[in-house]
Parts: sequence; structure tokens; C-alpha cells
Amino acid sequence: MTSKTKILLAEDDPNLGSLLQEYLKAKDFETVLCTDGDKAFKTFSKEQFDFVILDVMMPLKDGFTVAKEIRTINKKIPIIFLTAKTMKEDTLKGFDLGADDYITKPFSMEELLVRINAILRRTERLQAEGSEKRLFELGKFHFDYDRQILKGAGEETKLTTKENELLYMLCINKNGVLERNYALNAIWGDDNYFNGRSMDVYIAKLRKHLKPDPQIEIINIHGKGFKLLVD
Repeated sequence: MTSKTKILLAEDDPNLGSLLQEYLKAKDFETVLCTDGDKAFKTFSKEQFDFVILDVMMPLKDGFTVAKEIRTINKKIPIIFLTAKTMKEDTLKGFDLGADDYITKPFSMEELLVRINAILRRTERLQAEGSEKRLFELGKFHFDYDRQILKGAGEETKLTTKENELLYMLCINKNGVLERNYALNAIWGDDNYFNGRSMDVYIAKLRKHLKPDPQIEIINIHGKGFKLLVD
């Protein structure tokens, strides 16, 4: 799995960046290192990558800005943030931009590798599950998983990657319970507190998108997860 994975690594600390690059190469990842945000985005624009690791605090462009720009080119590529910050607001901002995970400095190389592989396994699983059914009719709405489009009530909404994956999992479990921990591990790669808060934000966004049709409801199942109800 890892031998064909090409990673863009953006880290402005030359020592840490070089260590990470050499470690990932030793684990059979093709790894390109950039030392500032501007160079990182320009490199991403010119080459094909399968995975992105971004330091939050970088010169010229910070990691959040680079992630936002990357998402204009590729909405599904996995992104991990490296951050020295521990404020919840920064973590939630990263998830809102479509990050798949974050890791707080200092961290071990092994921990980073575990996170990368967990996200790659999740991505492969979602792709395999999605191969059977990708179009859904939800009351007045039509959901196209491949195009990340929710159409209905006279509007067409382009979903973010997280919105798209979460709505897909709700759809394949329609009128049944989508377990919270399963969704967190499948989409975010970990069921920790910050990921849980992030998922709650995306559930609220989906409820807002679907609000025009009163026959559709996403309800909380206490202690278990969520249920998409469609009359």
C-alpha cells in the first residue's frame, strides 16, 4: 500500500523536516519536502500527490491557507496538520477546512506513521464501499456521492469532503443507526474528543442542508450515534 503513496510534506523546521522526510522514505513513501507554505502549494499544483502533511505555522503561507488552496484543486486528498498549538479552536478550524487528522508536537515518528496508515485504510475502505451505490434519493433531495453534490429544494450544494463522506455513511445506514465511533474511525481515523466535536459540527451542517424537506431528519441516538430518517 505505501510503496505507491506520494506525500507532500510542508515543514519549515529544516531539522524536523529532514528527519520526517528520511523516516517516511525509509517506510517506502515517496516524500517531497517543502520549507514554506508558498512553495508547498506551488509544488502541489505542479505534481501529483496522494497525501499531504502540513505544519500549521509556516512562513509566507500558514498551513490553514495552504489546505484551503489545496482543496480548490483536490477535495478528497488526505491532509494531516502538524501543530505546536493545543487550542481547540485551531483544531476545529483545521477540521472545518477538511483535514483528516492533526498531530501535536512533539510527536513520535511511529505515531505519525500509524495516523497515515489509518487514514489510507479508511480511504480505501470508503472507496470500496462506495463502488456499489453512489446515487441516493432522499425525499426531495438527490445526493451524488462521486460529484459531492446535494440537489433539491431549488438549490444545488457542493458538499465538503467531510460532509460528503458523513452523508454517504448516513445514507447506506438509512433508517438504521450509524454508530458514532465507527463513523469517527472510518472518516477521521480516530474517535478522540476533537474529532467528535468536529463530527458534531458537520452533522449540524448536514441538518441545515436538509432542513427544507421536513420529511428528512438526522436524530441523535443517545450513547450510540445518529440515524437518518426519511419518510
